[in-house]
Amino acid sequence: MSRFGAASALRDDGATERGLSAYALHLVLPALVAWTTALILLGCPSWTGALVAALAAAGALSAAVLVPAGGIAGWRNVVIAVLGCAAAVAGTVAFRLHAVSAGPVAELVEKRASTVMEAVVTGDPREPAQRGGPFRRDSFVVPARIEAIGTGPGRVTLQAPVVMLASGGEWRTLLPSQRIAVQGRFGPADSGELLAAVVLVRGPPRVLDGPSWAQRTAGALRSGLREAADVLPPLQRGLLPGLVVGDVSRMDGQVRADFKEAGLSHLTAVSGANLAIMAGAAVAVGRTAGLPLAARAALAVFAMLAFALVARPSPSVLRALLMGTVAAVALGTGRSRDGVTALSATVLGLILFDPALARSYGFALSVCATGGILVLAPRWRDRLATRMPRWAAEAIAVPAAAQAAVTPVLVLMSGQLAPVAIPANLLAGPAVAPATLLGSVAALVAPLHMGLARLLIHPAGLAAGWIIEVAEHAAGTPLAVIPWPGGVAGLIALAVAVPVAILVLRRRWSRRIALAVAAGAIVAVTMAEPIVARWPPRDWLLVACDVGQGDALLVAAGPGRAVVVDAGPDPVLMDRCLRSMGIREVPLVILTHPHFDHVGGLEGIFRGRGVGAVVVTPHGGAERENVRLSGDLARRRVVEWAARPGASWRFGPSELTIIAPRAETPPEGRGEGAVVNNASVVVHVRWAAGTALLSGDIETEAQSELLRRGFPPADILKVPHHGSAGHDPGFFAATGARAALISVGADNDYGHPAPSTLARLNRLGVRVYRTDLSGALAVVARAGGLAVIPRGRSGRGG
Repeated sequence: MSRFGAASALRDDGATERGLSAYALHLVLPALVAWTTALILLGCPSWTGALVAALAAAGALSAAVLVPAGGIAGWRNVVIAVLGCAAAVAGTVAFRLHAVSAGPVAELVEKRASTVMEAVVTGDPREPAQRGGPFRRDSFVVPARIEAIGTGPGRVTLQAPVVMLASGGEWRTLLPSQRIAVQGRFGPADSGELLAAVVLVRGPPRVLDGPSWAQRTAGALRSGLREAADVLPPLQRGLLPGLVVGDVSRMDGQVRADFKEAGLSHLTAVSGANLAIMAGAAVAVGRTAGLPLAARAALAVFAMLAFALVARPSPSVLRALLMGTVAAVALGTGRSRDGVTALSATVLGLILFDPALARSYGFALSVCATGGILVLAPRWRDRLATRMPRWAAEAIAVPAAAQAAVTPVLVLMSGQLAPVAIPANLLAGPAVAPATLLGSVAALVAPLHMGLARLLIHPAGLAAGWIIEVAEHAAGTPLAVIPWPGGVAGLIALAVAVPVAILVLRRRWSRRIALAVAAGAIVAVTMAEPIVARWPPRDWLLVACDVGQGDALLVAAGPGRAVVVDAGPDPVLMDRCLRSMGIREVPLVILTHPHFDHVGGLEGIFRGRGVGAVVVTPHGGAERENVRLSGDLARRRVVEWAARPGASWRFGPSELTIIAPRAETPPEGRGEGAVVNNASVVVHVRWAAGTALLSGDIETEAQSELLRRGFPPADILKVPHHGSAGHDPGFFAATGARAALISVGADNDYGHPAPSTLARLNRLGVRVYRTDLSGALAVVARAGGLAVIPRGRSGRGG
């Protein structure tokens, strides 16, 4: 039941209606036309929508007057409905576009003006993707509605939807419906969004009015659930509120990444699955109590409404709530229930209510998944039921149908196929209902008796732990995610591949050949690749992790151990690299300097690993970042040492020595960023087979200082500052390196590595290896010397 949606939870007899009624088919077409109309017109001027609305309305009126009843082969009413819906949606889009593109806010946007305003928060503040981490200021995207601009006699009242970009921990605790006053600068919103502006907010918000009683109650229940979940291990503690009410504020980054690769992200999106569970439980309670159909339906609607309030309305929640209500009314009145009809009516209603949903990938995924379950799952279940028990056939058919239906949207979004999603959903599904129900009851009980709530949380945590295990193993499965062309090209390729696959699978002999080829490919990937690639290499000494635009290096420190030099920008990629190398213990971490692309992934090092101590630069040029770094290390109770030239450690085959910077010599540079770069800790590493110089982000000034003081040569050079153009001409030559490693992100905005840097290294005869081209890079001992083994781009993060 985890993905059937609210409608399926309300079926009293458990039967699935086969086939689609003519009425359902007649309603699907208007819904699709309405969706397409909004999708196109959102990117056009408001007058275009008005023109389309007038033309469509004229067409509908002409069809109603000129075409006799039963004309056009009985499709007269469908044509009228299609044109009428197109006219209604086009008119709505035109009105909304005009509303957000005219008035006082539009004038302020044109001037990029800054002013004081009053606004009502309309959604939960969320941290933007790829911007989190303990070493950046808390940044938030806050949906809001401006209701007043200015103060005193010049105060203007209005209603304009905006998005606020703000920083500071004070924003995290805001609840929808709270009224705030802020100072901000207006900027244009992205094309196609029904927003009047993007507001860059300065400073914290001043709360003018508290949230409504409903939002206050919802916030208290969500807070109670988080508090009750504190008794669970960290990973379960972060996931359970996401499963129950979509609260992913504490969800571990690696778990989030595993869910995405395993096709389980929908479990934390609070959609039809959650509403189906709540409605199904309400119906079961009503049936046990002997309530009549109408009372059971009312109880189901009440349960769904209460849950939607706590979870906060999102596109998928609105869709499932509306469709579930329609199905519940049908149940209560004893009328025939058609899921496709309910889904089509829901799409029509929501697009008319909020045309911006037409461009929401979340809304598209939700509708497609539900449609796939309603249309494809019954047929696939019946076919499978001839070869296996009916319950098993249904368990396989539901996730398979949902995944098949959302595949075109996934291709359009990210250009990939996820075949592992079907078995992952099949294995995780049985644990979703217990986690959701127990977590929901715990949220209701927590404000009254926290001890009882925590008793309920423990079994819910076990269910969440099982889902985490499924996600982790599914994400690590070979061919879990298959690269595929993205965008329109990917859709065209999919449209060609699917009919071919159907033709192949329809015949027994071709099906056997296809299955044999697929099995051979899986065997080749799972068995042959480790033999050929041998990753990680058994005798590795140094690894440059592929963490995008940043640095993360591992120095061998014995079996299952490594010294980490810098942590990259992303905890997920940092942890993935350590996992791929089998690292369970980190005796020492060296953070060369506190820029985000070197320390943002520190959380990934601590995930399930013991850390001995952390070495940092002795210079405090980046005061804010250093304070946050020190605070984070103190919170983790990890020893922090300031680097000193001459300090040396021996771990396994590696001897590490600090050679810069000097604490008594303040770093120099052109600009604050260069000063911090020149304060980087520089490490010389020695092995029996050779040496390496790990140079952080030092630029021209620090390189020249090293040249003046002298430093030991090295066989391998970690090129400073991702290969930027800022380098001393004599520095590379003085290292004596035969190979250079450049840790850099693909298609980065900084122009790294610089052509001048690559040219100089080539003239010196240094062989260059880059993580953006070759993935992770491993330095190994070979024939009395050192060699570099690239992993390849498929090993991102490893």
